[in-house]
Amino acid sequence: MVLYLNIVIKPSKQKIINNNMKKVGLTLLTAFVGGAMALGTYKIFEKKNADDMTFEERQKVYFTSNPMTVSSAGSVDFTQAAAAVTPAVVYIRTTYSSQQGNGGGSSPFDDMFGDFFGQRMRPRGPQQASGSGVIISPDGYIVTNNHVVEKADKITVNLNDHRTFQAKVVGTDPSTDLALIKISGNDLPIVKLGNSDDAKVGEWVLAVGNPFNLNSTVTAGIVSAKGRNIGIIGSENNDEDSNPFGMRQRQSQQPRLNKAIESFIQTDAAINPGNSGGALVNTKGELIGINAAIASHTGSYEGYGFAIPINLAKKVLNDIKQFGSVKRGYIGVSFRELNDDAAKDLGISRNTGLYVSELVDGGGAEAAGVRKGDIITKVEGNPVYESSDLQERVGRLQPGDKINITVLRDGSEKNLTVTLKGEAAAPKSAAVSKSAEELFNKLGASFQPLTKAQKAKFRVNNGVVVTQVRPGRLFYETDIPVGSIITNINKQPINSIADIDKAITNLRNGNLIITGIYPDGTSFNNMFQVQ
Repeated sequence: MVLYLNIVIKPSKQKIINNNMKKVGLTLLTAFVGGAMALGTYKIFEKKNADDMTFEERQKVYFTSNPMTVSSAGSVDFTQAAAAVTPAVVYIRTTYSSQQGNGGGSSPFDDMFGDFFGQRMRPRGPQQASGSGVIISPDGYIVTNNHVVEKADKITVNLNDHRTFQAKVVGTDPSTDLALIKISGNDLPIVKLGNSDDAKVGEWVLAVGNPFNLNSTVTAGIVSAKGRNIGIIGSENNDEDSNPFGMRQRQSQQPRLNKAIESFIQTDAAINPGNSGGALVNTKGELIGINAAIASHTGSYEGYGFAIPINLAKKVLNDIKQFGSVKRGYIGVSFRELNDDAAKDLGISRNTGLYVSELVDGGGAEAAGVRKGDIITKVEGNPVYESSDLQERVGRLQPGDKINITVLRDGSEKNLTVTLKGEAAAPKSAAVSKSAEELFNKLGASFQPLTKAQKAKFRVNNGVVVTQVRPGRLFYETDIPVGSIITNINKQPINSIADIDKAITNLRNGNLIITGIYPDGTSFNNMFQVQ
């Protein structure tokens, strides 16, 4: 016997079924359109000459063909992110001549790697050091730190799969401590560029690099802070700065002329010697920063690491690739970051913002109506609390781009649009009319020429030793103690007090640059503004 079951669909149920079918159809249509758009995007980029693409455009082509399946860490599991990133983080070994340097018998690389990599003894002959880098293009472009490859004679890149390449420097940007190098390869693994603006304080991140020559090391932590300006990248004397990892506490409290752009992502993911130039990635495996520095009294991890935001790096790297150097726009002001002490010193009540101390003649700020004494309170509508709030925004732009700032003047705020100008001369400083004797007295120290034994001990060819430091003067305030060796002032070798007299009257825009060695053998290179 066959039973037949007649099903009668009531109109209301039929309507529901029809609606569901429409939803399914709409979903399929959306998926089809999305796929077509993705394919269309790929075809558009495919037709564009690869050499004319930015790194982001090149990556869009790459990841359209090689989609990532990394999931974010709802549960704390970083295995997918680590697996996606590790193959594209490289180990960089550099060889450089021990003869390069400042005329004082030791090179900046001796100072950098001697302090940071623990090579306290400076052997004769060619020196070697190491760091990390991140492949960002399948044809071999690698981002790293400027201080990793600066002045290197030979750069060897080791991939995670043990392949070895020789690299050439495409270009560097000391102002951000970034460098772009290139190896000859094809179909290389890359790390996907992320969006550092989207990084949130408290989110998980991974640091990937080669600390202590331990290849492909992954550490985890969180974003501890953003927009950190810690004053360790360069100055006008960028090419001879001491190790940016040194984080010595003997930092000058005097105003400095500094073109550095610092807006670091701070993390507590362990970063150690050799991590420099490596990747800071989110849990999706996206590159959000280039590890650059640590805050440490010992040269090793103490809980604070700093990475250059990738959104700032994108502009720098694309400029280097396209132009061979960075095309940077400038507002055309010198400013002082306000805090309680600065406000008291300037005799003003506001303790946040950037106090405009000087204007560049013919600069963008002057043309826009900014005045000396204005306080920059906002940039693009966002509050300005420290210099990094302005510098990173400007650092992403080109000459000719416009930026909106808000200034406080006579108790009221004014909105101004500044058109950025190309590199111009630094703001004019007041002429220093003081005699050599007056300037010498400002130092507040006494000196004696080095003996042969002292030259041998500190491995220098010239210098004077500090024999006395007087309270309240420059050497005392900046903690240059008795027993320190002064090797250069304003890049002039020092052997006597007469050399000091000559050097301190040869100022650069009122800046005094003193290079030397502390009694414990570590180097310093400080710049001071002489009023």
